[in-house]
This record gives sequence, C-alpha cells and structure tokens, in this order.
Amino acid sequence: MIKLHVPNMTCSNCAATITKAVKGVDPDALCEVDLAAKHVHVDSARMPSDFVEALEDAGYMATLLGAPA
Repeated sequence: MIKLHVPNMTCSNCAATITKAVKGVDPDALCEVDLAAKHVHVDSARMPSDFVEALEDAGYMATLLGAPA
C-alpha cells in the first residue's frame, strides 16, 4: 500500500482529479482518498514515485508517507 500526503487537497473535485491521476498511472489501482486527513492510499505494484509525479502533474503536491507495504 502506497500512502501519500496531499496537503492542498480540499474538496470532492480534488479527490476526483487525484483518483483520475492515479488511474492514469495504473487503471487497476485501488485508490482511497481521505479528504479530512489529506491522505491518499493506493494499492498498486507501480513505483510510489510514479504516483507522486502524476499528482504533481495534476497540480497537487504529494509526499510519500513511510515505506510501501
């Protein structure tokens, strides 16, 4: 599980954009967005850096939380 912190995520439109960016990297990825905590959990075999880059390309600063499990 890849855990990301996305501090500038504030609304459901942000969540939809972030989910779309995640699915653009891996269409089969499971993506859970927690707006209150400003966290995104991604279940994928892809590299965490792929998702960080995709979110940054979508306009969201993202940082990896801990090591992927």
